[in-house]
Amino acid sequence: MKLVKWSNYGPVWPSLFNEDWPEFSSSKGLNIYETEDSVAAEADVPGIPEDKVEVNIEDGILTISAEYKETQEEKEKKKTIYKSTRQTSFGYSSSLPRAVDASKAVAEVVDGVVKVVIPKAEESKPKKIEVKKKSK
Repeated sequence: MKLVKWSNYGPVWPSLFNEDWPEFSSSKGLNIYETEDSVAAEADVPGIPEDKVEVNIEDGILTISAEYKETQEEKEKKKTIYKSTRQTSFGYSSSLPRAVDASKAVAEVVDGVVKVVIPKAEESKPKKIEVKKKSK
């Protein structure tokens, strides 16, 4: 039996928006951040083989998606005893904060997280402007 928190307003039932649902709270979803030279994204893809993950960049929009179906079957003398199918699909999509060079993007899946690194386009990198002394 699971214990339910209690407050002055009655029982506090677990929701999708708090830490009482560990299967949801451990998920990061999609995180996008930038460094001086690149824009990077990390997205959870637990249990998905890297060959099933698709990464696209089009018109400044990053899309990460996958669809995966796995069937497990145990047979005994041609009579099906057990059959299980697991199907997972997901999609993340976000606009990128800077102009990027999509042709140089790199993506890899490590420990259930896909990481995409996209170099910034030269025109969007910060430029240091030299301040000159005005001559009289």
